[in-house]
Amino acid sequence: MLSLIAFAANVATLTMPERAAIFVGAGATKRGARWMICKEDLNASARIDQIEDLNGDGRPEAVVGEDGTYCYGAAGTGFTLLTKQANGKWKAIYASEGIPEFLKKRGVGGWPDISVGGPGFCFPVLRWNGRAYVFNRREYEGRPCR
Repeated sequence: MLSLIAFAANVATLTMPERAAIFVGAGATKRGARWMICKEDLNASARIDQIEDLNGDGRPEAVVGEDGTYCYGAAGTGFTLLTKQANGKWKAIYASEGIPEFLKKRGVGGWPDISVGGPGFCFPVLRWNGRAYVFNRREYEGRPCR
């Protein structure tokens, strides 16, 4: 629970221009006061769920989430993982439907494996290969599954 509070505190300290840069990096567009990734769902509203240095390079990563079954199917939610580049711009490095869980196991460059949760009990785990997050295995509660 403490880590969720820390994430919320990090998100709360973002300036409006920094928030806008993160949303733009995630491919969102602004409609009124809301940012939207799923442009087909007029009720969609993206949010910044997490700001944290995930790979230990000294620059933050951001997770942008959005809910709705129109674009995210049975999972009902999707996310985009972004990293802040040396030039200050935000770059999306992975997007999926589902709920990301960053694991202790790591891939190239110290990037954490990601379990992508959703309906069911056996979730895909992705690993960074130096260029992209790719499928590595399936797990449920830390144990292999099919």
